[in-house]
Amino acid sequence: MSDDREKLQGTSELRITGVLVEKGVRVSDKSSVDELSARGYGVAEKKQLLLTFYDALYLSDKGMLEVKDKKGKPVDFQRLLQDCEAVDENAWVRYLTYRDLRSRGYVVREGFGSGIDFRVYDRGDYSRGTAKYLMMSMQEGKPVSIEDLTNALTQSLSLKKELILAVMNRRGETVYYSVSELNLR
Repeated sequence: MSDDREKLQGTSELRITGVLVEKGVRVSDKSSVDELSARGYGVAEKKQLLLTFYDALYLSDKGMLEVKDKKGKPVDFQRLLQDCEAVDENAWVRYLTYRDLRSRGYVVREGFGSGIDFRVYDRGDYSRGTAKYLMMSMQEGKPVSIEDLTNALTQSLSLKKELILAVMNRRGETVYYSVSELNLR
């Protein structure tokens, strides 16, 4: 009996409840907000924390977050993914990239357009500086226009960041490529 309790206690170091909203999952409990913020999740809004869909999917998959709808009914991972896909048709590929980076110890925040999916902070305390990398996610075999790639690279260079392509291969593994400018003079 005590072994079962120990197994249950060991399965989740942090158990948080959040409510599904239009832009992600809102967490209201102050201690949960503080804990998640310290780990680089979400954006603070009026003493609450708004987790992006990618944050929420990751935490839900890890068993650390329980999501409920506005009526208090549980929302499973699949429903959360469907809501994310309603906003972003490439949500699955982007989530797999997010999950891979988080599992490697990086802090991952949403990008800001121009093809930039994520801002990636080096391992450790992300609050010490700005993101080191800008990430563009794609699937092997799906074309990306040169214009989109050039726009993302131009933005990265203007911000003095390194552009990384996260390519999901056919086996579902993420392969990372650094992109730089080539001058033929």
